[in-house]
Amino acid sequence: MYETKEELEKVILVAVATGDEDNAEESLDELEELVSTAGAVVAGRMIQNLEHINNATYIGSGKVKELKELIWEMEASAIISDDELTPAQYKNLQDELNVKVMDRTLIILDIFAKRAKTAEGKIQVELAQLRYRSTRLIGMRNLSRQGGGIGTRGPGEKKLEVDRRVIRNRIAQLREQVGELENHRQVTRSKRQDNPVPVVAIVGYTNAGKSTLLNTLTDASVLEEDKLFATLDPTTRNYKLPDGQEVLLTDTVGFIRKLPHHLIDAFKSTLEEAKYSDIIIHVVDASNESMDKNMHAVYETLKKLDVKDKIVITVFNKLDKLEDKPILSDFNADYVVNAAIKKKAGLDDINEALEKALKSMRVTVEKVLDYADAGKVGLIRKYGQIISEEYKEDGIHIKAYVPAQMVGKM
Repeated sequence: MYETKEELEKVILVAVATGDEDNAEESLDELEELVSTAGAVVAGRMIQNLEHINNATYIGSGKVKELKELIWEMEASAIISDDELTPAQYKNLQDELNVKVMDRTLIILDIFAKRAKTAEGKIQVELAQLRYRSTRLIGMRNLSRQGGGIGTRGPGEKKLEVDRRVIRNRIAQLREQVGELENHRQVTRSKRQDNPVPVVAIVGYTNAGKSTLLNTLTDASVLEEDKLFATLDPTTRNYKLPDGQEVLLTDTVGFIRKLPHHLIDAFKSTLEEAKYSDIIIHVVDASNESMDKNMHAVYETLKKLDVKDKIVITVFNKLDKLEDKPILSDFNADYVVNAAIKKKAGLDDINEALEKALKSMRVTVEKVLDYADAGKVGLIRKYGQIISEEYKEDGIHIKAYVPAQMVGKM
């Protein structure tokens, strides 16, 4: 691990601005955060304006010469590109620069390897890393020969394999394990569907405040850091709302722009927690200048996961960091809440939005229960909301809001 400044690698960030709507400077700011989280320090930046990314060297041969001079001047030991490099770009840049060459995808994978704590998380990360490395083995061998550090670690700090045959066999093993985990997750979800407790998935851009919300509402003790991808493994907790209704709150892995497809594939079963939820709470960092782009990235990722027809509560978080309080809106949301979760501001509004959302999912029933079925009143109170309850000679007269799947069981 990196405990002293002397051990931190010095890297140069490199990006290509193609005139698309994504701002290269903004994107490099985010990459710098990722690099800091991975355990390195940024010594310099370079942005090349091109109509298209250069197929051979990413930035073009002229700019490669400038980059070589910058590396020497800043005494950097590596460069990191803001886009995923092709195997050819990898090889050509390493041949020209003779330093460690990495890209945004590799850094994200490296962070995930550091953050994975559960067996499932470690399997998913290693699978994503090996799939990525399997097409770039020549460059990866060079990278490994240049020592450890960021970009070379698997889950648990173990050094990643660079032998093609071993990688192929390991990928097959991991796929089998992922399949077993997916089957287990499907069984868990099936049981959950039989359970009337609604599932609420907390989603959002990385570092928006998802874990803070889960911790604040449920005392879940999930790691909170002002770093990207502070939490990786999903956490689920029971939560009782002020009106007595119960839900399962699930914190999911943070989304990010340019999220590598290797990760979406490998973490599909985990990311799909949102797909199988009843309600989505979308936490947004309202103090982030790239808020709109970040929100778009979240919705694009949800679309890739085929998450649709969900009740969405958007929580604009960190409003305490803004001097001017703008009017914030989200046309994809059913409910919008302004909050500063760490300051416990807006929690009542979040609870109220959840209660309204749950009520919209429920049906009204009026029933007379036999006294022998008095236990059902407790179930209605737990999973629904009692409007009126009268104990008469012919039985218990109940009027309540209940989940649709409970109606046949009453």
